[in-house]
Amino acid sequence: MIEQFAFSIVAGLIVGIFSGLLGIGGGTLMIPLFRLGFGLSAIVSTATSLFTIVPTSIAGCITHLKNKTCIAKIGLIAGVAGACTSPLGVLAATNSPDIAIMACAAIIIAYSAITMFRKAIKMPKRTDSDLSMRATLQRFRMEFADEAEEMPDGRQDSGERTGQVQGAHVRETQAAPARTTETAIAHEVQKSVNTLEAPMTTKRLLTGAAIGLVAGFASGYVGVGGGFLMVPLFISLFGITMKKASGTSLIAVVILAIPGVITQTLHGNVDFVAGIAMAIGSIPGALIGASLIRYIPERKMRFLFGFFLLFAAIILVINELNVFGA
Repeated sequence: MIEQFAFSIVAGLIVGIFSGLLGIGGGTLMIPLFRLGFGLSAIVSTATSLFTIVPTSIAGCITHLKNKTCIAKIGLIAGVAGACTSPLGVLAATNSPDIAIMACAAIIIAYSAITMFRKAIKMPKRTDSDLSMRATLQRFRMEFADEAEEMPDGRQDSGERTGQVQGAHVRETQAAPARTTETAIAHEVQKSVNTLEAPMTTKRLLTGAAIGLVAGFASGYVGVGGGFLMVPLFISLFGITMKKASGTSLIAVVILAIPGVITQTLHGNVDFVAGIAMAIGSIPGALIGASLIRYIPERKMRFLFGFFLLFAAIILVINELNVFGA
């Protein structure tokens, strides 16, 4: 029992990091971990993962809200809508065989992963963060070159100083168009992101609600929080960045998972010991993951999301085939 508890804490820490980083709640990994580490059935693993998802996602949301890497309005709308269909998914899962639940989870997760891969491949390698960094480095290189030309003892005649000033001015003038272009592009990218903070239109309200309805049912049925489906949909339908989609997804995950947890608890499907053990590690992990998201380029984030989900889908299928002897 002690070994299982220690295993859950360590595994929870890793799951929490991915949860806060990718906005997926963590159920994609918790389900197979509960089955492998505790030998739980599919329905109990699903219920326990939902239970653990709530505190894990709340921890991630706190950091995302603090760092402004989320759009709260969209997350709230999707979460409330998803909370309406999550109990229906739970009821469907209660009356479904284990193989159906695992197969559905693997298919949906794999589809989301492929979608993210396609978006990452089509995305330009030079993002807003990359452009800003390139412009900053270019300015540093120019300043360093100016300083390197000065005499070691600091003694220069007026002619030398005048020549250096003129040379620096020429280099500055030549480099200005490149810096201006990069800054302009970065400004346009940032401006497109900022427009997402505008007041919600009826179309956006309905789109957010529709995403929540679908994700809510999937959350209750599969027990993976719904983030695996919401993140790609947020990016596709709202045009937001991966970083914003991740934080927004976690807000929705918290809300839509609560009804599922209540329903699963009433059915007696939640293993609280396993869930609490996992949460002890996943809560600090989510705080770490949500903080790391600011330092990872957008394109790499999308690839990471796709690889993570693809890996989770493979693990779910292997576990259902009892390859690990669970």
